[in-house]
Amino acid sequence: MKNISVAHSPDADDIFMYYAIKFGWVTPKDTKFENIADDIETLNQATLKGEYDICAISFALYPFVKDDYALLKTAVSFGEGYGPKLIKKKDTKLKRNFKVALSGEYTTNGLLFRIAYPEARITYMNFLDIEKAVLDGEVDAGVLIHESILTYDEQLEVERELWDIWVELSGGDLPLPLGGMCLRRSIPLNSAIDYENTLIKAVDVANKNRKVLAPMLLEKGLIRVDADTLDNYLDLYANDNSVQLSEVQYKALDKLYELGYKHGFYETLVKSEDYLIPTQYEELRAK
Repeated sequence: MKNISVAHSPDADDIFMYYAIKFGWVTPKDTKFENIADDIETLNQATLKGEYDICAISFALYPFVKDDYALLKTAVSFGEGYGPKLIKKKDTKLKRNFKVALSGEYTTNGLLFRIAYPEARITYMNFLDIEKAVLDGEVDAGVLIHESILTYDEQLEVERELWDIWVELSGGDLPLPLGGMCLRRSIPLNSAIDYENTLIKAVDVANKNRKVLAPMLLEKGLIRVDADTLDNYLDLYANDNSVQLSEVQYKALDKLYELGYKHGFYETLVKSEDYLIPTQYEELRAK
């Protein structure tokens, strides 16, 4: 029995998509998945260091780890008409060099924000601390992610939707790539295929059994929000489009990487489908 580390964030969509495995509804073959939960930028940094076998990441990180990790086709989150929010106190006006809190250097929202606001003064902090930092005046504004986009304090207002920035930069008609998962390339190919298939099945099973799984997660205290907010949040980020990457999602990822390359964040231009696990090997193996 092999032990494989699988790291994901503690936000509702990652918990939801993984816990079909944790609860034993889906079982990896001859392998024990050991799950670790941490905030997404901590996971981005851990992936840069090669700490985990399988890890949730911000899509914007991937070009920096492409040589060591394959991009997985499942457990993905995209925004379609929604996404992270740049918030500030009500009735305030932001200067060109306003101070802003972001959830991490390698997050997708961080990449898009830096393209849109090159003069802003950025500080990075845990995403759970951003709302309070704005309320306390520690920063002028902050970009909210995860469940906080639905639950922020009434003293705050949205300055700009990251979705609108994405539409302006990408030309529209593409979903906003936020997060996915990657797998260490040193894992043998046949095992890598099995692990990805296990995760695909887990996300699919969770999605199809949402009415059973969601109350279980709430009852066990694994989710930070109430039942109604969880339901709304899963509608956004853990749905039919999370099970496997689609053609339009590949196009969106390629546009994100094109923007990052154009604005000097990446050294090379990355095409997402070039970095997947080559599952055609599974077809050859079956012959």
